[in-house]
Amino acid sequence: MGHQQFEQAALFYEFSLERHVPADHLLRSIDRFVALGDLRRELAPFYSAIGRPSVDPELMIRMLIVGYCLGIRSERRLCEEVHLNLAYRWFCRLGLDGAVPDHSTFSKNRHGRFRDSDLLRRLFETVLRRCMDEGLVGGENLAVDASLIKADANRQNGIEGEKGLPPQAAGRAIDEYLAVLDDAAFGAATQVIPKFISPADPAARWTGAHGGQAFFAYSTNYLIDTDNAIIVDVEATTAIRQAEVLAAKRMIERAMGRFDLYPARLLRAIAKSWEGRVSRRLRKKVEMLFAHLKRILKLDRLRLRGPTGARDEFLLAATAQNLRKLAKLIPIPNPNPA
Repeated sequence: MGHQQFEQAALFYEFSLERHVPADHLLRSIDRFVALGDLRRELAPFYSAIGRPSVDPELMIRMLIVGYCLGIRSERRLCEEVHLNLAYRWFCRLGLDGAVPDHSTFSKNRHGRFRDSDLLRRLFETVLRRCMDEGLVGGENLAVDASLIKADANRQNGIEGEKGLPPQAAGRAIDEYLAVLDDAAFGAATQVIPKFISPADPAARWTGAHGGQAFFAYSTNYLIDTDNAIIVDVEATTAIRQAEVLAAKRMIERAMGRFDLYPARLLRAIAKSWEGRVSRRLRKKVEMLFAHLKRILKLDRLRLRGPTGARDEFLLAATAQNLRKLAKLIPIPNPNPA
């Protein structure tokens, strides 16, 4: 029976993070497809040339990728996990003793530079472009669908829609709600007054679409290429059908304008026809992405509030799903034998 030997600690250690990240680790597979140099250049105008250096934006982006790829929903917990996990440190380029930023740093940058520069949209499109470069996007057959995601709003605190918000209501989510009253994807999508409004997030829509208890929700809308179920675009809307139709139009126009994708066929349900059966079968690929979003990435409820909060979360989650698909479909080459 052995005994643990207690020895004086060594003065120097030779330790390599590279050797301690397993070859088949998800983050090692994903790392090949994360190129953030262009994003740094685009962010440069949003930083001051003087003053104390900020937290490296590439570090924050890499940490967010870790969180969304691995279903770590809390930024406070994400900071703790990155601090302790060697693979996370390796992916974030922190080394063994690199300082992990405070969780509040994410909130400050999200409400400032990240949104002002539309950084998360650019990140999503950078990964999409890599999917196209790897031949994973055919561009001929696209499918569109939407799924409800619960808002960060307690259903029991809702107030009657006819009464409207109380005069003293204030906050960032209230400001965003007022800003999208004329947006056809939110306030102007319908003239019907919702049964209840959430004071915490009034842009979230009261819905009973799932047939159970009604709840406050947003819709995440996906446009996917059906060849490999790559997400070509994503749009956040209020949780009603009219807004989803508008989202489909916006996503198709963006795919055509930014990526020169002109689908030969766009699948929607064509009832009682052979084409309809094919359409429903292929749209299941979108539904599987939504199931993966909620069960694996754990985005069944939003953590951020307001339309921009929903947009940020949906963009990051779609980016994570495309990165995971790249890692799955493009295996790491085996090293050449000596």
